[in-house]
Amino acid sequence: MSEPLRRRAILAGIGTYLPEKIVSNAEMAERVDTSDEWIVERTGIRQRHFAGRHETCAFMGAAAARGALATAGVAPEDVGAIILATSTPDQAFPSTAVHVQGMLGAKNAFGFDIAAACSGFIYGLGIADGMIRSGQADHILVIGSEVYSRILNFADRGTCVLFGDGAGAVLLSARDVAADGPGILSTHLHSDGTLADILYVDGAVGQPDKPGHLVMNGREVFRHAVTLLASAVNEALTANGITSKDIDWLVPHQANRRIIDGVGRKLGMPQERVVVTVDQHANTSAASIPLALAQAINDGRIKPGQLVLLEALGGGLTWGSALLRL
Repeated sequence: MSEPLRRRAILAGIGTYLPEKIVSNAEMAERVDTSDEWIVERTGIRQRHFAGRHETCAFMGAAAARGALATAGVAPEDVGAIILATSTPDQAFPSTAVHVQGMLGAKNAFGFDIAAACSGFIYGLGIADGMIRSGQADHILVIGSEVYSRILNFADRGTCVLFGDGAGAVLLSARDVAADGPGILSTHLHSDGTLADILYVDGAVGQPDKPGHLVMNGREVFRHAVTLLASAVNEALTANGITSKDIDWLVPHQANRRIIDGVGRKLGMPQERVVVTVDQHANTSAASIPLALAQAINDGRIKPGQLVLLEALGGGLTWGSALLRL
């Protein structure tokens, strides 16, 4: 007797957007006291994209979403929800997600933003997965879109060289599949507000006289990152009864090459099975995982049927992982 099929969220489409302007390390060195060698040695970053005036969070998110819909062959009016992860929304309200809804003409969708910093895309996957499994929607756009260049303190060379702008989106669609079929297998989300003071933005709409710049204690973030990320990955492995040897690809949040390599070593994952784009995009926060995932799918490294593990950590602290089969 065959196993019953189960409703699952499959990755039906993926799209990206990167701003037109590319800023090299050498160009950053003209603005702050740093060098290409210093940045590459400590972070692995060689360049980043900075948004122009017209390239807002909503503009980039909508562009990435159009790509995801196009690759999935799904019309905007068939989308049931839009979940947009960002730390750099166009406005306090309405949400950037509803701006994207309007730009797409997704008239039957509801939309909202997630504020989970660099973990936002993983959080979005977790929420969308639950909605699809419960039958609330059949097609959900999950978008990460960031314009960090607008909250950077260019007097702080330790942080301003680390970040870039961009957007990535996936369309998750409901499908009845066998246990070994495609789709999101599990998501695992965490936060610890006692560590809020090691990575944050020092301002908001509700804060008087605050410039709103990113502030980071890099040493403390690094200290927690490798341990917490490895823990979230192991949680996903345990929940699905597998080991790291069963994973075809690890797609980590692209924050820093040292953190990526540290997590890979802790898990025993060979470098050739870890997707790295931090050298090209820098840290694009909630956009980094879909940007990296799209690149590895589009260049043929990640193939249908393979197991892919995603993980991220961001300000909050927030962190999490997601396991999916393409």
